[in-house]
Amino acid sequence: MAENTTNSVRTGLVQGIAAYAMWGLLPIYFAALHGVGSVEVVAHRIVWSVLFLLVLVMALGRLARLGSAIANPRLVAMLALSAALISVNWLIYIWAVQNHHVLAGSLGYFLNPLVNVLLGMAVLGERLNRAQTVAVLLAASGVAVLAASAGGGLWISLSLALSFGFYGLVRKLAPVDSLGGLTIETAWLAPFAALYLVLHPAGAFGTTASLSLLLSLAGVFTATPLLLFAGAARRLPLSTLGLVQYLTPTAQFVLAVTFFGEALTTAHLICFALIWAGLAVYAIDGGLGSVRLWRNRPRPAPPPGHP
Repeated sequence: MAENTTNSVRTGLVQGIAAYAMWGLLPIYFAALHGVGSVEVVAHRIVWSVLFLLVLVMALGRLARLGSAIANPRLVAMLALSAALISVNWLIYIWAVQNHHVLAGSLGYFLNPLVNVLLGMAVLGERLNRAQTVAVLLAASGVAVLAASAGGGLWISLSLALSFGFYGLVRKLAPVDSLGGLTIETAWLAPFAALYLVLHPAGAFGTTASLSLLLSLAGVFTATPLLLFAGAARRLPLSTLGLVQYLTPTAQFVLAVTFFGEALTTAHLICFALIWAGLAVYAIDGGLGSVRLWRNRPRPAPPPGHP
C-alpha cells in the first residue's frame, strides 16, 4: 500500500511539473496570436479542445466511462462550475498578455499556490508541517511586497489566483478521471464558443495559414496541460500542488522581463528572492522526508539459508 501511495505521489509530481512548465510558456503562444481578440482566442481554445478530447476519448476506448460520468447529475453540475471557473481564468489571462500585463499575470499565479494552501486547510482539513509553514510564510511575504506595488494590475492577479484556485479545488473533489472531466467541461462550454464564432464570422481564422494553424492547435495547447494538472490534483495534497505551482509564474516572470520587455522593479526582485527561499526550504524538507521514507521502507524477507 505504501509503495502504491509513493508511486501515485511521484506520478502526480511529474504531471504537475509538466503542466506548470507548459503553462509557463503559454504567453509566447498568445503573443503569436497578437491582433486576435481575447474572446475569440478563448472560443477557439474551447472548440478545438473539445474536438481533440473527443478523438482522444474514442482512441483510448473511454466512451463507456465518459457515458457513466455524464449519467451522474451531481458530477456534471460540479464540472459545469469548474468549466465556468476555467473559462473566466482563460479570458482574463489572455487579455492580460495581449495588453502587456504579463507581470500582473505572473503575480496572479504566484498568489494561486497560497490560495491552494488556504483552501486545502479550510476545506480539506490539510495541515502544514513546520518547514512547509516557513516556506509558505516566506512566499507570502514576497507576494505581499509585489502586491503592494502592483497598482492597477492587482485585479488581474487576484482574479487569476482565485479562479484557478477554486477550479483546482472543484477538480480535486470531482469523482472523475482527468480525460473524462475535461471532456465534459469543454462540452459544457462548446455551444457558447461555437455560437460566438458563428455570430462573428469575420474573425482571424482563415486570414492566413499560419494564424489558422496556431488557432487550430489551441486544443492541444489547452487540453494537454489541463489533463496533466487534473491528474496531479487528484494525486497530490493541495499544499504540495500549490508549491510546485510556482514553476508557472517563475517562467512567466522571466518571459515578462526578457521576451516582453516589461519593467523589472525592486519589488519584483525582493518578491522573487523570498519566493525561491521558501521553495528551497520546502524542497529541502521534501528531500529529507524522502530519505526518511527510503530508510524506513519495508525490507524483503531474506531467502532461505540467507545469513
